[in-house]
Amino acid sequence: MFEVSSIHLNKDMDTLTKNRAQIIESIKTLPEDSLAELINFVDYLRYKATEKESQKTSANFLLSVAGLGNSAEKDVSERDEEILANEVDPIRGWSRNSDK
Repeated sequence: MFEVSSIHLNKDMDTLTKNRAQIIESIKTLPEDSLAELINFVDYLRYKATEKESQKTSANFLLSVAGLGNSAEKDVSERDEEILANEVDPIRGWSRNSDK
C-alpha cells in the first residue's frame, strides 16, 4: 500500500513541477509592463486562498456553536409546539430540571 501512495505522490509532484515550470516559462515571455499586473494577480490568488480557508474555519466554528447536525431529532419544525409543551411547566415556566 505504501508503494501505491508513493506512486500517487510522485505523480502529483511531477504534475506540480511541470505546472511550475510552465508558469516560469510563461512569465519569462511576458513583456515588462505586464509584470506589475501579474504580481497583483498572484497577490489576489493568495488572498483568495487564505480567505476561503478563513471562511471554512468561521463556518465550522459557527456550526459547532449552534450545534447544527448534532440533534437526534430529524425534523422538529412540525413538532415545535409539542416539544415546547413538554419543556415548559404551565405554572412555573421554564425548568432546568427535565423531571419538572
